[in-house]
Amino acid sequence: MEFYIPTETGELLAFCAAALAALIGLVMLFAPRLTFRAAGIGIAEGRRGGLAEARSTMGGMHLGLGLGAILLAQPMVYLAVGAAFALATFGRILSIMSDNGATLFNWLALLIQAALAILPLAYVFGLI
Repeated sequence: MEFYIPTETGELLAFCAAALAALIGLVMLFAPRLTFRAAGIGIAEGRRGGLAEARSTMGGMHLGLGLGAILLAQPMVYLAVGAAFALATFGRILSIMSDNGATLFNWLALLIQAALAILPLAYVFGLI
């Protein structure tokens, strides 16, 4: 079995979104303190649960979803990537509106999450 790199533009964009999701997950998995520092999230001294949450839920899920989409290269897997990031985008919008979270980091993360949602969904629904 050889590694498949898409040649069609729409699928290539969905593939790149999955690759970026995997890269984000890789960073979160192996550098959770750096990730938290970049997001402005503090970890209470003596409490390691936050690091486990970053490595598992934030890192492992992003990495697994991205790698799954890259390795399987199927429209329904790209749909899962797009749907996951669309809901993450919705959650960030809720936070910006409800939690007084209109920070520069949140706006940048919102743009990235929206792009990671739009690219695979546009491919799956035949828009690109």
